[in-house]
Parts: sequence; C-alpha cells; structure tokens
Amino acid sequence: MPHGPLAAVSEALRRVRDAETTLRDAVEAAREAGHTWQEIGDLLGTSRQAAFQRFGRPTDPTTGASLAELKLPDAVQRAEALVAEIVECRWHEVRRDFDEPMRDAVDEEKLRVAWAQVAGSVGGYERMGQPYAWSAGEYTLVHVPLAFEAGERTVQVTYRENGQVAGLLIQPPDPG
Repeated sequence: MPHGPLAAVSEALRRVRDAETTLRDAVEAAREAGHTWQEIGDLLGTSRQAAFQRFGRPTDPTTGASLAELKLPDAVQRAEALVAEIVECRWHEVRRDFDEPMRDAVDEEKLRVAWAQVAGSVGGYERMGQPYAWSAGEYTLVHVPLAFEAGERTVQVTYRENGQVAGLLIQPPDPG
C-alpha cells in the first residue's frame, strides 16, 4: 500500500474511476429517458459523435457483434502512452510498436516534422482529453483528443489485435 504522495495519487485515481462509472451510469440513464446524443454531447462539451463513441454501445450492422468490445482491450492505455511519447518527442519509443508497413513508411524524422507542423498550426501542447476506442473488423481504433494553445487536434491510433500500431493520424477534431 503506497504512503504519502503516492497514496494521494492512488486515492485520486480511485475517485476518477468512481466518477467515470457514475458518469457512464448517468449517460445510460439519460439515453434510456430518451435524451439524444446531441444533448449529452452539448452537456459534456463535446460533439454528439464523441459522446456516442465514448458511451454508446454500437453494433456491427452486418454481424450484430458489439463494436464496444475491443479487439485489443488495453488499447486506450496503449494510446495514452503513445501520445505521451509523441508529446515528449521520444520518436524511437513512438515507433517501438509500429507494424512493418508503418516502420517502413514513418521514420523518426517524419514524426518530428509532423509534430512540428502541429505545433506550428495550433501552438504548444496543453493537455490530453478523454480517449475513446472502438473496434472495426480486426482493428481497434483509439481517438485521443489533445488541447493546444490555439486549437485542438485528435490523435487516431489504429491497433492490430496483436498490439502493433497499423496507423497513426493527427487531425482536427470531428465537428460531430
């Protein structure tokens, strides 16, 4: 059991997880009461699409299988760590889990240039938002919202079932 500052971190994490559970339950209750994703998104300060992707329970229209059941269950945590490496400009670590086509297509210099272009268009990094994930076919996709001095961007990381990164995209957020 941690003591001192680590105990405070542990307690704060417990509270965040409790709050996430409470929020998820509240969103489900709002949907059951007939409220729209637009209303929920407005209240959360996000788009209806982002609210749905974070809290919805989409199903594959062809198979009926849940898209919320992630092919890679720890994809969100993996994406948060990857984005932290991008923010810290640790390009070698960013490429660590790239699959072969990604490694061939994206070297450390391309990552550096892309991140510099982001900074040039929206300023310095400020914080990471709440990521959300879903599965599509054999892939798990994670959107990680980022706030900068003068705008927002979303990092989309596409994972294979084995945890390798098959895609990485930094783009403006969906207008939703």
